[in-house]
Amino acid sequence: MRLIQILLIAILLQSCTAPDKKINGVSYVAHRDSITQKNIDPLLNINANYAAIMPFAMVKDLAHPEVNYDAERQWFGETITGGKQYINTLKKNNINAMLKPQLWVWKGEFTGLLEMKTEADWLTFEKTYSKFILAFAQVAEDTNTEIFCIGTELEKFVAARPEYWSKLIKDIRKIYKGKLTYAANWNEFEKTPFWEQLDYIGIDAYFPVSDSKTPTVEECLKGWIKHKATIKQFADKYNKPILFTEFGYRSIDYAAKAPWTVDRIEENVNLEAQVNTTKALFEAFWKEDWFAGGFVWKWFINHEKVGGIDNNRFTPQNKPAETLIKEHYKVN
Repeated sequence: MRLIQILLIAILLQSCTAPDKKINGVSYVAHRDSITQKNIDPLLNINANYAAIMPFAMVKDLAHPEVNYDAERQWFGETITGGKQYINTLKKNNINAMLKPQLWVWKGEFTGLLEMKTEADWLTFEKTYSKFILAFAQVAEDTNTEIFCIGTELEKFVAARPEYWSKLIKDIRKIYKGKLTYAANWNEFEKTPFWEQLDYIGIDAYFPVSDSKTPTVEECLKGWIKHKATIKQFADKYNKPILFTEFGYRSIDYAAKAPWTVDRIEENVNLEAQVNTTKALFEAFWKEDWFAGGFVWKWFINHEKVGGIDNNRFTPQNKPAETLIKEHYKVN
């Protein structure tokens, strides 16, 4: 009888335990320099509890079979040594990390279109990509990094070589003992074949949710209904939490129409559009128990020199959206 009572008390206590705090993260852009406390304080100010560290490897073009990383000419934050320094400095401030090694194709071409022309090239590409990813899996393990992202927006690579990805995940697990995800583009995640092998369903959440010049929160919430239903279906299907490996909007007109747009037009700053779209995303997802949180795109280390009210790029820094994020992260 006493054993039953103890079990009942344990169940009751467990049911009363508050859910884990959401991942309130930023995508922390690599820099030529190491980071110091000065670079961390703005993250603490917005109540961030996670940062995505993003070292890069270089690929010459969309069909080039070699991945080059940790080169002497790369910025410090893109290297193995830099990744470790960033993560360890964040951890001293109780900020957790997701290590998210990524590919950069010459001239900024979209990584989702990477596709080799021959079997020999595929094998070379796989070999060099594995070397890159496994090197940073070791960094993640050595630094006790909480989450490791095995790839970002590699739709054609994933579609063409699913067996490779399954083996890669197994190889990563031999090195790294933490949680794994993959950052699928918003229109890619439904086709990604290996969610069962990962811990989070990762989505770069650039879903179109409004065609308005200055979308309202209500318009965006309405635009999220269909997408949200599909996302929840995946959480239920795989019994995995959803993680927005990237989310965010530019401070520009029509910010929610094609949120992935990165063209360099300098006009049409719209700070209200960035606030409303971000607020709607928070309202749509952050209270859901199947949603783990996410990483706002993007955050630069030299806080005082970036963003601002004349800037129409993604960063919320020194804009009204920064205040919104600070208030939201404080209570969630």
